[in-house]
Amino acid sequence: MKQYQSFKEIETDLKRLSLEQNIAWEEMKLLKGEFQESLTPANWLQTGLKMAGKYGMFLMAKRFFK
Repeated sequence: MKQYQSFKEIETDLKRLSLEQNIAWEEMKLLKGEFQESLTPANWLQTGLKMAGKYGMFLMAKRFFK
């Protein structure tokens, strides 16, 4: 446990902890927004199209080398 020598040290620590809490809260809100965005159907469609494109290229390469 930290030993404080003055009220100024206590106030400084409390202010620092409050700022850290606010930063953590904003990071949580950002992560929530990113998570919600990743669950949108448009994002699923984009991912599906990328995978289909890669699979199509694989099939074309397979036929080319046969």
